[in-house]
Order: sequence, then C-alpha cells, then structure tokens
Amino acid sequence: MKITLGLGCDRNTPASTIARCIEEALAACGAAPDDVRAAASIDLKADEPGLLGVIARHGWPALFYPASELATVAVPNPSETVRKYTGTPSVSEAAALLAAGADKSHLLIEKHRLRGPDGRNATVSIARIPHERT
Repeated sequence: MKITLGLGCDRNTPASTIARCIEEALAACGAAPDDVRAAASIDLKADEPGLLGVIARHGWPALFYPASELATVAVPNPSETVRKYTGTPSVSEAAALLAAGADKSHLLIEKHRLRGPDGRNATVSIARIPHERT
C-alpha cells in the first residue's frame, strides 16, 4: 500500500503526541510507516518543531501547501473553525489528498484526532495513492 499523510496540529504540539496520532491512524487502516510516501501539511506548519521532528525521524518527504491551494480540495469534513484560523476549511484531509494526487474517495482515514496530555491536538488523515507516479 502506498499512502500519504496529511498532518495538522496546534502550535507547539509535542512530537510525542503527533507520533502517537500517526501510529493510531496507520494501525486503523492496516498501514505501516514504510507505506508512507510523503507527509503533508499547511505552509503555516513548515516551522512546527514537533511535526518536523516526526517527519525527519521517519525520513518522509515533507510537503507544505498554502491555504489557498488546500481550500480548492473537496473534503468530507470541512471545518469553519479550521478556516477561521488557517484560511482553509481543511488541513489534514486536503494535504493528504494533494500529496497523493487523489480525490476524497481515496481517503483511508478522514480525520484521526488525538489530544495530548498537555491539551494540544494533532490530526492525521491518510490517503491512498491511486497509482504509482514515476
């Protein structure tokens, strides 16, 4: 299985919370870290230490998209709260789909959320890559 991760998180979410959220989402769809071809998020998170740490630890390519591009992606769970803070109604679902070059029928995990012990949230969406790109 070839998949992409779409990642969202509160500012300063610890890497441990993000990693646990990813592990839970991968387990929920029967995937493994080796199946991940890229991890994607909004460009606002391109300097997020916890997110970057988890991505680097796994050696996944990191992709960051502007809100304007994420906002063009049809997703099953748009959020006005997310739009208010980021300028797009979806970060994790839209980022996973853009990275996979897929539509919402390819989402394996829509929005897996985890609130860490410090109250900060991480969100993971997983999309199946419809065909291997060369």
